[in-house]
Amino acid sequence: RAEVGDDVFGEDPTVRRLEEMAAERMGKEAALFVASGTMANLVALLTHCGRGDEVIVGDQAHTFLSEVGGMAALGGIHPRPVPNQPDGTLRIEDLEAAIRPEDVHYPRTRLIALENTHNRCMGAPLTPDYMARVRALADRYGLKVHVDGARIFNAAVALGVPAAALARDADTVTFCLSKGLCAPVGSLVCGPADFIREARRVRKMVGGGMRQAGVLAAAGLVALETMVDRLAEDHRRARRLAEGLAEIPGVHVEAHRVRTNIVIFELDPRVPLDEAGFLQALQAHRVKLVGWGPRRFRAVTHYWIDDADIDHALRAIARVVGDALAGRTSG
Repeated sequence: RAEVGDDVFGEDPTVRRLEEMAAERMGKEAALFVASGTMANLVALLTHCGRGDEVIVGDQAHTFLSEVGGMAALGGIHPRPVPNQPDGTLRIEDLEAAIRPEDVHYPRTRLIALENTHNRCMGAPLTPDYMARVRALADRYGLKVHVDGARIFNAAVALGVPAAALARDADTVTFCLSKGLCAPVGSLVCGPADFIREARRVRKMVGGGMRQAGVLAAAGLVALETMVDRLAEDHRRARRLAEGLAEIPGVHVEAHRVRTNIVIFELDPRVPLDEAGFLQALQAHRVKLVGWGPRRFRAVTHYWIDDADIDHALRAIARVVGDALAGRTSG
């Protein structure tokens, strides 16, 4: 029942309403609706940086590892990775050391890119205090700050602060509607009005102009209006999953690090299962995980996972690992 128009011409009222709501939630002047989180980050980076410019980014960042090298392939932007710490941060000393001096041999440092929550760091949330420290450094060197906030509402709920408090010290922030907020598609780029005007041109350039997109934006409105406050349930279930995994012989997990909805665990080397074998055995029990290496796996809780599902997953993992240790075939 969404009222629609042509969004390329700015005429879709449902998209406009979603963009206004997103900007308000992030404390920014304006926002832009795009098809995906990868497109959101790409549009932001292409708007911030020209060809040959450099962005400082974490070595475990989604923009660096999992977005097909888009910043380099499509924008000619040079990523300079520095180590992510276990809590998802980039040490201020490492950031400062990575900033290029003015020299004809070097690319120009333009941007610091962060991630909140941090996907590969057990869903760790970045705090307002940390963001303020990065902002102070960026201001000292005349740099911009971008946040890949795919799960920034998870961070806000975990820290007990408004999402705008986490976006305040960033020039731009993106967030996904299709992860914890459970919409079928879509992300937002949020920032100053003049930045978003230019980002709209970049979105068109990369093929992101959509016509009657209100049918998608309407789901985004439902997500923002009804899905944020319930994220604490996902966090509780993720902690329960991690604590249960920690009790299974042959499974290693740092349960104390689980603060949002992501659980990363490993199989002990003595468990005679490779990644494909473990995932296949679990699928026979209707449990799906993402493999992140030979013996490393990620589980994510969300709206469609309830307490009974957590119990089922724990029983399935315990059986598969137990059978493997005992030399049996799980079925």
